Amino acid sequence: MASTHDYDIDQRNDDIQVYINGEFFHRLEAKVSVMDSGYLLGDGVWEGIRLHRGTLIHLDAHLDRLYAGAKSIAMDIGVSQDEIAKALQKTVDINEMKSDVHIRLIVSRGIKKTPYQHPKVTIGKPTVVIIPEYKKASDEVKEKGIILATVKTRRDHSIQDPRINSLSKHNCIAACIEADQLGVDEGLMLDPHDFVSTCNSTNFFIVRGEEVWTSTGEYCLNGVTRGSIIRLCKEYDISVYEKNFNVEDVHTADEVFVTGTFAGVIPVISVDGKIIGDGTRGSITESLQNWYALDIEKLVEAS
Repeated sequence: MASTHDYDIDQRNDDIQVYINGEFFHRLEAKVSVMDSGYLLGDGVWEGIRLHRGTLIHLDAHLDRLYAGAKSIAMDIGVSQDEIAKALQKTVDINEMKSDVHIRLIVSRGIKKTPYQHPKVTIGKPTVVIIPEYKKASDEVKEKGIILATVKTRRDHSIQDPRINSLSKHNCIAACIEADQLGVDEGLMLDPHDFVSTCNSTNFFIVRGEEVWTSTGEYCLNGVTRGSIIRLCKEYDISVYEKNFNVEDVHTADEVFVTGTFAGVIPVISVDGKIIGDGTRGSITESLQNWYALDIEKLVEAS
């Protein structure tokens, strides 16, 4: 099956250096304690960041979201955003990386003195891990698209805030497993009111006529790429709405696409067995792909 996270295998990843709390380790030697909060409890936050032509794309937005997520779980990262930014830059520099790189930044609450959830049993500072990999998104997926199905797993506030990038990804993993069992590439998730919310690893959009719709944002990750696409629609005079809509609206849409940091904008050709449009990438989706790529180049030139 295709995936929004399909990428070209790169042998250089065999020897990357991973950052852990100010030190670097070969990926095979990069380890955290079994007593770490992230390992024991999924207690922490994370970000995925792209490196393109020497620039960490939308770095400020990603770090703002990271720190907001940490604040929401009462976790003090212990260092400034500027220090994290310098650690990211040092990581790509020591690996001599320039482009087609995806970075996973992970911050857990830190080491526990005993396997228990309460923050008071945490010893010392949070654990900061930076894993850079050469990952070039599949051009075939960007053109041919992916297939979705609506899953039973919901996005709501009953367990955790769906708008933050928590290390505890059970909700998304459950939806991902459902999608896999249904033989599709990603799961389309509804909110508690049966409105469309998001996918298990990407944000979700539809096109109806000349309008672009996405969810209200209350039950989905505050996606950085999602925000860019909403802004680009406005800049290029495409009507864009953050609103409630249902699965029937999706089935009868002219175009559907998903967004994410890694792959950018990916067309969807089928949802729940219903062919979207003519089953190929739509014109507005293709335009947004091109505008988004141009927007990234402008960011690089301005940096």
